[in-house]
Amino acid sequence: MPSTSMMMTDSALGAGVKCETWPAWQRFKLLYLSDDGRVIDASTDAQITTSEGQSYALFFALVANDRKAFDLILRWTHDNLAENKLDKLLPARKWGRADDGAWRVLDSNPASDADLWLAFSLGEAARLWNEIRYANLGAEIARNILGKETAGIPNLGTVLLPGPQGFVSEDGWRLNPGYLSLSLLRGLARQTKEPLWNDIATSSEQIILASAPKGFAADWIEFTRNGFTADRLSQGAGSHDAIRVYLWAGMLPASDPARDKLTSALQPMVEHASERSVPVEIIDTETLSMRGDGPPGFSAALLPMLANARKSAALQMHRQRAAEGSLQNNQSGYSDALTLFGLGWLEQRYRFNRMGLLSVRWTPASVRPH
Repeated sequence: MPSTSMMMTDSALGAGVKCETWPAWQRFKLLYLSDDGRVIDASTDAQITTSEGQSYALFFALVANDRKAFDLILRWTHDNLAENKLDKLLPARKWGRADDGAWRVLDSNPASDADLWLAFSLGEAARLWNEIRYANLGAEIARNILGKETAGIPNLGTVLLPGPQGFVSEDGWRLNPGYLSLSLLRGLARQTKEPLWNDIATSSEQIILASAPKGFAADWIEFTRNGFTADRLSQGAGSHDAIRVYLWAGMLPASDPARDKLTSALQPMVEHASERSVPVEIIDTETLSMRGDGPPGFSAALLPMLANARKSAALQMHRQRAAEGSLQNNQSGYSDALTLFGLGWLEQRYRFNRMGLLSVRWTPASVRPH
């Protein structure tokens, strides 16, 4: 477990700017972030770090105006997941202790959700902190995503693949709706002025809707010459990947052209969360059979949609579960990251507008008095 020395103090906040400390982020750092910027999953012997964990933490550091942590996380990712060439190589998905005891990359295939969050957060950091080098790096990552993690699919358009390798076969394409945050895609379109991002946002909306035929999103979905079909490997289950579909959809601003359609399609999950104090862990999206209890982060992931639907009793119930059950130890990194996303949004620590522009509770560098 990381020592208490890993917790960065309020001095890590932007110099000269008074900003309310984000206690959940401070606690997350204490539990998961090493002194050199590595987000550690201590629940396995391999003590793994994922590009997803690094990218989420980078976003949280930006929301918290914690530039010291931001730069440490970015540097570790650059050095260890991208061979010191993050402008040229998309980061490896997994790093940790191998069977021979050596610390190294364990899975070199990048993950496009992590890459999206990295590129987007760098672009917004450039604007909020007035630092051009972040914009340049973010633009290179975005360009590499388009070059290596997209595919043109007949009758669907340009889509975001889950990674460069392993998701295209003779039968079709395997897609992950939980990777698809429309706010990030719109933000990258604005940051880069590249119209392909708008095309990806359009196909992503179709993928999300197709993944939830009865109102509950699947972790994975396939697209073949016959259109969308249930994923054969996961057999249409919705669980730890799909929980993010509701989170990203709930974060969309009311002015986003896709929000009403997604909200309507996912309404059964909102009703389910309103009737059950603990979200289900695994749902068969075809038969709607359910089993298991989701971790506290599942409750947090549903908070934006519950808030938008004005389900005040359910909102309070799931908010309390997320707040009381999260950030207790260093064994639940993914769930705790979901909690920071959900509670952070509910506390209005950040918001996205319809162009994917990130707003925060602190004063950006570009508008600070000189």
